[in-house]
Amino acid sequence: MTKIKKPYQLFSEPLRYYNAMVEDIELAEDYIYLETFRVGNDVIGKKFNRALTIKAQQGVKVKILIDYWGAGSADHDFFKEFIGAGGELRLFEKIRYNTDIFTKGHRRNHRKLLLIDDKISWIGSSNITGYNLNWRESMLRMKSNITPVFVKLFMEDYRMYNKYKFNIAYKTRLVKADGFEIVRDVPSITFKRINQKLITMIKGAEKRILIETPYFLPGFSLRKAMIDAAKKGVEVVVIIPKRSDVNLIDILRNKYLGPLYQKGVKFNFYEPNNLHAKLMLVDDYTFALGSSNFDYRSFRYMYEIMLFGSNKEIASQMKIHIYKTLQNSSLFNYSKWTKRPLINRFFEWILLPFRHLL
Repeated sequence: MTKIKKPYQLFSEPLRYYNAMVEDIELAEDYIYLETFRVGNDVIGKKFNRALTIKAQQGVKVKILIDYWGAGSADHDFFKEFIGAGGELRLFEKIRYNTDIFTKGHRRNHRKLLLIDDKISWIGSSNITGYNLNWRESMLRMKSNITPVFVKLFMEDYRMYNKYKFNIAYKTRLVKADGFEIVRDVPSITFKRINQKLITMIKGAEKRILIETPYFLPGFSLRKAMIDAAKKGVEVVVIIPKRSDVNLIDILRNKYLGPLYQKGVKFNFYEPNNLHAKLMLVDDYTFALGSSNFDYRSFRYMYEIMLFGSNKEIASQMKIHIYKTLQNSSLFNYSKWTKRPLINRFFEWILLPFRHLL
């Protein structure tokens, strides 16, 4: 049993929050809505499948929305018993193998939400899988009045799960609730709401900017905002995994580290395993947390969702989380970076034109 006493609780260890999420599911009386990029056909995916099936059998309204590509083998056959019990499953935007496969087929739903009974909301970085059990993540449990607002946004996604055309401005409108701001991205080069909100936060920083992200490929405007902040004396610290689960991104990101370091941006490599948390804390108070990475692909092609706010309780927990991450990280070595092998530089150059797709 996971004891949860706080209205807002930030989790970093997958096993802890998976257990807490299942316990919340088991106590549901009215509805359970789950939106995620991936559900694994593994011990964790099966654990959630069983818990959700039982609640459907009990008459609780259960809806699941999984990205078509991310679902993999966790498809309708995997959820057969769940569907038979009255649960509803939808796979977001089935890939169409035609001339649009590299445009429309590349747009994936990367959002992560678990909503229960108008009472509890989960939002953060984690999929429902077993392969990330030793990763460092960021999942926020909220017991607040924001849940019904998240439900409305979930239902928008649930209804448009197989639509390729929609009102982009409406689907990315700013939503305010219970003292927070919910910002969403949909595939668009023009309407990059999360990217712009992060830039605004960085520009407003006075003392410190702390960032955790698994994939670091920021566009020009975001890089400039970080450099400008460092120039005016703001401490800018970026924590990335020493080795992520996407090797090509690790190769390409190295191209950005040296120039940004020279401009005052500090980098730390998380050592123990993969860092998959996606968050930012400004001046130890204002925060951003959700599904979006600091890369071109998230900002341009993915359906993402982020929570922004200045809640003292959440900011305090986030600060503790970040400094614990830093304790298990090593500093970027600029001298070593300048001496990296020519083959590494060659692949950085080769991969650069594809940075939007990685």
